[in-house]
Amino acid sequence: MITFNVGPSKVYGEVLQYLQDAYHNQILSISHRSKEFDAFSQKTLELLHSKLNIPANYTILYTGSATESWEILSQDLVMKKSSHFYNGEFGKKWFEYAKYIHPESKGFSFNENDTLHIADYDIEDDVEMLAFTLNETSTGTQVRETVIEAAHTKFPDALIAIDTTSCLGGININYKKYDIIYGSVQKCFGLPAGLGLLICSPKAINKANELGIKGRYNSLLSMVDKIKAYQTNFTPNVLGIYLLNRVLENIPNINETDLRIKKQAAEWYDFMPNIKGMGLHITNKEVRSDTVITVKATDEIVTKIKKEAKTAGIELGSGYGPLKNSTFRIANFPAISSEEINVLKKFLTSFSK
Repeated sequence: MITFNVGPSKVYGEVLQYLQDAYHNQILSISHRSKEFDAFSQKTLELLHSKLNIPANYTILYTGSATESWEILSQDLVMKKSSHFYNGEFGKKWFEYAKYIHPESKGFSFNENDTLHIADYDIEDDVEMLAFTLNETSTGTQVRETVIEAAHTKFPDALIAIDTTSCLGGININYKKYDIIYGSVQKCFGLPAGLGLLICSPKAINKANELGIKGRYNSLLSMVDKIKAYQTNFTPNVLGIYLLNRVLENIPNINETDLRIKKQAAEWYDFMPNIKGMGLHITNKEVRSDTVITVKATDEIVTKIKKEAKTAGIELGSGYGPLKNSTFRIANFPAISSEEINVLKKFLTSFSK
């Protein structure tokens, strides 16, 4: 089965060998306080910095999932309020979670085909964090850096937080423009689910120190203290970290991956309008995602194409939330080969005849 599911998604074929190596080298049973763990944890962090172009003074932390970061950010970096901008289900859920912890937090929704303009919204001057879903998996949209630059200019004291769950490891991110970047490995890293990454700027760490919140298993300050020795203050996904290390060893720098992913995305956006009975859900070229292509059709066609694709050995990503029945999604992640893309394009062309 060739999968184009948007998460969990295709894992690299080499992961099978990495799993066997982990078993034979007893990675599955080593202590997360052992020197062996410290060694490959350190190497993993170093590779993340070098392969993804993450600044040396940014701190990388392991989490259980991207969703866990919602809790960490609201509890450890915000005292009263954050403002959230969203056009899909995951950005909305992030806001709802933040509002549960801090009721004064505000959410600003916008249409998925609209370009976000910060000046259009009544944001309070004392907002502590501005939260954006850089790549909204549910709709297949992406917020451009220029939008967030405008937010930073208008609110220089606020932290800028971005959800990069479906683009981290797939496109080149200018980390210096953001204070908190989080995501997970089951999409663009080509790995099984169960490991998240939380990346913090010096400004974010300073804010955490100012608030001085500790006492929970995933308190940010406690995590930062432990990661200095390449460890965690909880039992982490040791196997997940090992697998991430192995994948990072064998993938190119993100600059190279970024070029390939964006070229493939452009080709997908040129290709899909030619398929009879289907169209692109995101018509505004400025806001289209490079890693998640959302295709719209009638409910009947969506149901039929997903069924026939499965019969042909192809798994398409389902629509999500309000778009569940009227769209399907195509993952444009690094682990998916050009040969697999051609198989799907051939199937779609045949389906439309």
